[in-house]
Amino acid sequence: MISRQTIAILIPAYNASAYLPRLLESAVGQTEPFDEIWIYDDCSNDDTAEVARRYSTRVVRGDVNRGCTYAKNALAARTDADWLHFHDADDELGPAFVALAQQWMTKSSADVVLFPYEERDDATGNHMGYRFFDAADVARDPRSYAIREQINPFCGLYRRTAFLSAGGYDEDPLVHYNEDVAMHVRLAFAGLTFAAEKEIAIINHRRSNSMSSSNRLKCVQAQYQVMRKTVQREGALRYAPDIATRLWLIVNCLAAELDWHTADEAAALAMLLAGPGVAPTGEGFKALCRLPPSFALRVREWLIRGLRPRLRENYPGWRAPVNLL
Repeated sequence: MISRQTIAILIPAYNASAYLPRLLESAVGQTEPFDEIWIYDDCSNDDTAEVARRYSTRVVRGDVNRGCTYAKNALAARTDADWLHFHDADDELGPAFVALAQQWMTKSSADVVLFPYEERDDATGNHMGYRFFDAADVARDPRSYAIREQINPFCGLYRRTAFLSAGGYDEDPLVHYNEDVAMHVRLAFAGLTFAAEKEIAIINHRRSNSMSSSNRLKCVQAQYQVMRKTVQREGALRYAPDIATRLWLIVNCLAAELDWHTADEAAALAMLLAGPGVAPTGEGFKALCRLPPSFALRVREWLIRGLRPRLRENYPGWRAPVNLL
C-alpha cells in the first residue's frame, strides 16, 4: 500500500501584505488541504508576517533582505513535506490544485510536474491568456525543454528529496533575475524526470510594476548568465543548438537595451555553439554575422530605431525578435 504523500506550499514574501490575503485564501480554500503552508518574510517593512499569521501559516522571518531565491531554499530545507509547491505572494491558486497534485504524488514517478495556468491583468482582473506545457515534449527531454522554455516555479510541483539532492535554487547573484530557468535547468541536468498536467488550477496575476517589468535589463542579463552556466554543464554540448537559439533571442533584447558588451558576449557564445544559422532572424542578418556578429547586431538595431522606432518604445520580450534583415 502506497503511503500518503504530503505537500507544502512555500511562499517567499517581501512587503506583500496587500497581496497575501488573496493567495492565502486560495491556499486554505483548497478542496483537499495543503499539509503545510510556509511564508518566508524577507525582512519586510510592512505587516507581511502579521497578515500571514492570521491564516495559521508557519512564518520564517529573515534578519536581512536576501531575495526570493534564498527564501525558497530556506523554506525547502525547513519543511518535512514530501512535495513542494513554490508560489509568488501576488498570485493565486484554483481550488483544485492540491487535489490534482495528489494524483501525481501518488501515481507518478515524475520528480517535477508542470501545471498550466491562466494569466490575468492584476489591475483589472481581465483574462489575458493561458500557458500550457507540451506533455510529450516535457517528458521526452527535460533538459532541452528547460533550456528552450521559461518555466516559473508557481506552476511547478517538486519531489522534495530530488529537489534538494539536485541542489535546489542557484543562489549565484548573476542569475538572480532568471533564477527560475536556472533552477529548472539544474534539476533537468541532475536527471530529474518531468511531466505536465493538463488542467488549469493556477492564476498568474500580471502587474506593470512587477520585479521583471521594473528590472528589464537585469532580467535579460541574467538570462545570458543562465545560458553561459548551462554550457558548462556535463553533457550540455549535445544541446548546443537549443542553447544558441535561446542566446540569439537574448541578444535581441540586450541590443534593444543597448547593452552592447553583454550582447556581444552572448552573440559570440551563440556563434561558437551553432553559428548564426539557428538565429530566429532573416537571412540578411545571418549573412552579416560573418563580418562579425557585433557589426550585424548594431546594423539591425539602428535600422529598427530608424525605420520602426515604435518597436523600441515598448519592445517585445525575448520570444519575439524583430526581422529587418
